[in-house]
Amino acid sequence: MDEEALAKCRRAFASRVLAKEGVQGDDALLRAFATVPRERFLGPPPWRMAGWGGYVDASGDPSVVYQDVLFALQHERHINNGSPSLHARGIHKLALRQGDTVCHVGAGSGYYTAIISLLVGSEGHVTAIEFDGELARRAEDNLRDYPNVHVVHGNGIEWPREPTDAVYVNFAIHFPAEPWVERLRVGGRLILPLGVPDVDAAGPTGLASYAGFFLFRREEHGYAAEYLGAVAFVWAEAVRGGFDSYRRLEAAFYKGGMDQVRALRWKTARHGKEWYSEADWGLAFGA
Repeated sequence: MDEEALAKCRRAFASRVLAKEGVQGDDALLRAFATVPRERFLGPPPWRMAGWGGYVDASGDPSVVYQDVLFALQHERHINNGSPSLHARGIHKLALRQGDTVCHVGAGSGYYTAIISLLVGSEGHVTAIEFDGELARRAEDNLRDYPNVHVVHGNGIEWPREPTDAVYVNFAIHFPAEPWVERLRVGGRLILPLGVPDVDAAGPTGLASYAGFFLFRREEHGYAAEYLGAVAFVWAEAVRGGFDSYRRLEAAFYKGGMDQVRALRWKTARHGKEWYSEADWGLAFGA
């Protein structure tokens, strides 16, 4: 397929994934999805497409990757280049602006990092954190043409190291890590898949059992919160323990009501009714 035809595929793909999530009027996000070559971030063909019965080999035609499906990055570990429509929803909700600084935690091979980098522009900066060494190397290679991106092979719960405008977490975890919350500037946004792991007799399987996208926004006095919907992500590879928290959080998801969450309580005493509570943080039904 020639480049002109492929560019048309990307533009149609961008329109479809944003429309699926009801995203309107976000021209910058539409251009970013229409610009970044997804095939570049998937490794050499044939690409492996995820389906109900497992993975199937797709053709080597790059147009095949411009659909709202998962493609494997490490199929044996069920690590994929995530759902484009899901990330269109999340990145739109981050409300990124030119010049913003962003920490992308769990960057994989860098596809959604590249989209974020176009949104913040040459005056902005993106730090992409990836725990897996092989994926971090791939991300660094894939993002060489994006000068406003810095790739770090490290533990994502330890970043960002500096004040930042937005944090976008792309693995499921049962708590918000301290740097994600405390290093947000006032007005800064954090999106993370809060959830519990799928656990068998040997421990977490590497996948989330229950998870929901939550958006947090730092305000002058506290943190606003919004539930964005159910999601499926890999489990936080660097996190161990917390089985009691898993059970309590799983029970909260079973009970429902997460769509009524309005605030994150952070390192303060509990006051008012909460959907989920820990000693030093909670998700409250009212500010």
